[in-house]
Amino acid sequence: MKPWLIIPLILGFAVDWMRKDLGICLATAEENGASLPVTALVDQFYKDLQNLGAGRLDTSSLIKRLI
Repeated sequence: MKPWLIIPLILGFAVDWMRKDLGICLATAEENGASLPVTALVDQFYKDLQNLGAGRLDTSSLIKRLI
């Protein structure tokens, strides 16, 4: 387990909630013929965190995915 997962960052907006909102955003963009490649990339980064069991952590935990 990653050491940063031991101390949960649960005070802010959870990764799970962010992925829900990004999913709505991406679905709406697709319905309207818009392309949001950076949004899709960020969504993938949050998905990676969820796969590590970090879905309930604050969205600031994304920094651990990027470094």
